[in-house]
Amino acid sequence: MTASPKPLVFIISAPSGSGKSTLTNELLKLVAGLDFSISYTTRSPRGSEQNGKHYHFVSPAEFDRMVRAGEFLEHANVHGKCYGTARQFLRDAGRNHHDLLLDIDVQGAAQIKQNLTDAISIFVLPPDRNTLEWRLRNRSENSEDEVQRRLEDAKREIAEYDKYDYILVNDKLEDSCEKLRAIVLAERLGRLERSFSEQERSISALAESCRLANARERVQPILSSFGAPASSARP
Repeated sequence: MTASPKPLVFIISAPSGSGKSTLTNELLKLVAGLDFSISYTTRSPRGSEQNGKHYHFVSPAEFDRMVRAGEFLEHANVHGKCYGTARQFLRDAGRNHHDLLLDIDVQGAAQIKQNLTDAISIFVLPPDRNTLEWRLRNRSENSEDEVQRRLEDAKREIAEYDKYDYILVNDKLEDSCEKLRAIVLAERLGRLERSFSEQERSISALAESCRLANARERVQPILSSFGAPASSARP
């Protein structure tokens, strides 16, 4: 009997306010057989956030216990609060013959890529700094200090874009959702040992347009708008 292929692991990272949560929610509606890893955190719930739906909210002591027990694929301290991705989600996805979607920051993504070298990484960018600032200011919970801190974080994070396999500029939501869907489906198609249909070739071409090598020119003006240096091409 042929063993089932191990799950594909998709990493999505983005600066706060780039629309990553909306994109991931839409992707889960558009693509079947894709599980979402709900992060663990020591921070308190915000607004209408629900335990087990948006995050698993745990005490610092419980988080430390999970770290010591090796229960995380990755974990990080972000602004004094801990976040982590449990290994259990990967095991569950494999058992259900599903793929796994991780919504994590650049620190966590780097750890995942060390542990799971074949993970597929996607970085979501805002069209420019002004658009991101507008989005952040239109979040009622963000104070002026919070807006400025997140803009500085964004400048630091987007400088890491060239460590990702795919780049997605989230300017038009519908187009961005279609590209994200194409990336997931194209990676699945890459496992098939057969010729592609015309529709499948179209999906693969759309995904290919988002590959790092094909997106660098689009990214440079965005980096410039943040005053971030252009990253050198990786080998």
